[in-house]
Amino acid sequence: MAKQSESRPFPLSSGIPVKPVYTPEDTKDLDYHHDLGDPGQYPFTRGIHPLMYRARPWTMRQYAGFGTARETNERFKYLIAHGQNALNVAFDLPTQLGLDSDDPLAYGEVGRVGMAVDTLNDMEEAFQGIPLDAISSSLTINAPAAVFIAMYAVVAEKQGVPLDKVAGTPQNDILKEYIGRGAWVFPAKPSLRLIGDTIEYCTRHMPRYNPVSVCGYHIRESGANPAQEMAYAFAIALTYLQLGVDRGLPIDSFAGRISFNFNVFGKLFEEVAKFRAGRRLWARLVKQRFGAKEPRSMWMRMLAGGGGRGLTKEEPENNIVRGAYYALAGVLGGCQTMALCCYDEAYTIPTAKAQLISLRTMQILADEVGLTDTVDPLAGSYFIEALTDHMEKKILEYMDEVDKAGGIVSAIETGVIQRQLARQAYEEEKRIISGELIKIGVNKYRQSAEEPKVELHPHSMENESYQVARLRKVKAERDEAKVEKALAQLRQAAQGEENLMPTIMDAVRVYASLGEITRVLKEVFGEFNEPTEL
Repeated sequence: MAKQSESRPFPLSSGIPVKPVYTPEDTKDLDYHHDLGDPGQYPFTRGIHPLMYRARPWTMRQYAGFGTARETNERFKYLIAHGQNALNVAFDLPTQLGLDSDDPLAYGEVGRVGMAVDTLNDMEEAFQGIPLDAISSSLTINAPAAVFIAMYAVVAEKQGVPLDKVAGTPQNDILKEYIGRGAWVFPAKPSLRLIGDTIEYCTRHMPRYNPVSVCGYHIRESGANPAQEMAYAFAIALTYLQLGVDRGLPIDSFAGRISFNFNVFGKLFEEVAKFRAGRRLWARLVKQRFGAKEPRSMWMRMLAGGGGRGLTKEEPENNIVRGAYYALAGVLGGCQTMALCCYDEAYTIPTAKAQLISLRTMQILADEVGLTDTVDPLAGSYFIEALTDHMEKKILEYMDEVDKAGGIVSAIETGVIQRQLARQAYEEEKRIISGELIKIGVNKYRQSAEEPKVELHPHSMENESYQVARLRKVKAERDEAKVEKALAQLRQAAQGEENLMPTIMDAVRVYASLGEITRVLKEVFGEFNEPTEL
């Protein structure tokens, strides 16, 4: 008779039960060439490149940005000096919402959780001394992403870098904002138009630039389980692919430039299986639904790194260990880029020390532990392969639910997904409080109820005043007639159907501010109203 510990279920957060032992019986239906394939071969379960990290380790791209452009530039150079080989830019909330720093709604938030950007002048300073033909930058920006792609492109122009040499990735995933973070500006339809404009413009003029990074990360942070994270991200990504196709772009001309940003926390093997199953499923979806021919079009290129939902404010040093395991899961899952969470992200934006620890964690995994020795070392494991199959089925089940709700845009506009994730997040918090869901140092092995001593990043009103003064100086020195003309041309273009990227770039070049550009688009597009019954 089985012992109680052997017979009781061990379900993963995706709802997949875990057996005590796995045997060849669990993989009897596995077809190597159909379900796995060699690394670098369709369906890419084992990785998108033949040699993966043996040829080149994953890109290390720590999330950084705070206060002013000057301070952020210093942090960028600090990380590059310590071995980071790409940038990941954080913006403050006013910037994410298309507000200038002198807007009354921005008061008290300027530079608080990221870099404040008002005009091209700020972006020029942020990337001063950083050649944009030698390093790629991820811009964590969504609603005003078109403006920031324009700013980044104009900075490159001013550096003398041709646009076809510029590499980078804006997040530019507005649909997940409606689901998760809430940093939206415009309604869904015009927001999708802007994303279509950026996809089309980058395909034609910036072929090394990834116009969209679909962000399952924030969907997971909002309460989704791992299978839902992949399912909703794929539903969103398919919508963006359709935007490009509807513009007359051949699928193989742009699909390979759509990337993903996924979360990593929780059960190690569940996360590994999530990535392997997702990579296989994405390849099949793009091939079967859009008729893609080029292997690159079917690649699920992804950034991974772990988020605040898995970290704890209690005993924050434990998050260093958690982060190392999140990094391990990302690497075993085959990520291309890692932005590893820092131990202090449960309560503040990362300090330089915390960022260096996370960077060193990735470097240790790459250079000391042996994770670059062989490709997909868990392949063939009875447990991993069975779990990968179960995960793919779960992802498809959730995607079917989205289709039955009228598609991802309809499900978002009516609040179907938001309600589901809010309920799940609430239930998970109850499980943590009850101790059913174990968090070490929080509800198990807790040492004391005392508040931990942590280093915070206080908001600086001095920095806010500096940023407002900087903006006013730019406005005082620019050619106002050129700004008014550029904004009038943008308004006219927005009222029509032409691609808005050229007119946005013209406005950026004459130092029209982010807030001014956003206001023009609000006048034409309106603003998004959140579903009231969530």
